[in-house]
Amino acid sequence: MVDEKGKPPVFCEKLCIVCKGAREGNSICKSIQNLELKIFGKNGCIWGAARTKYYGVTPDKKIPEKSKK
Repeated sequence: MVDEKGKPPVFCEKLCIVCKGAREGNSICKSIQNLELKIFGKNGCIWGAARTKYYGVTPDKKIPEKSKK
């Protein structure tokens, strides 16, 4: 996970097939992600939680343009 806004959580943002696909609008990925969010909670898996902590948005939401680093 991320310590004090150190390195950005790259896996959830760019490499995770489920999260990346869901944010791009793929309905199958969105269904899988919704199931994951129900199982793990609103922040999702450990990589999704790191993304939420770093960017302030849950794994199912896109990062606002002003928050990108």
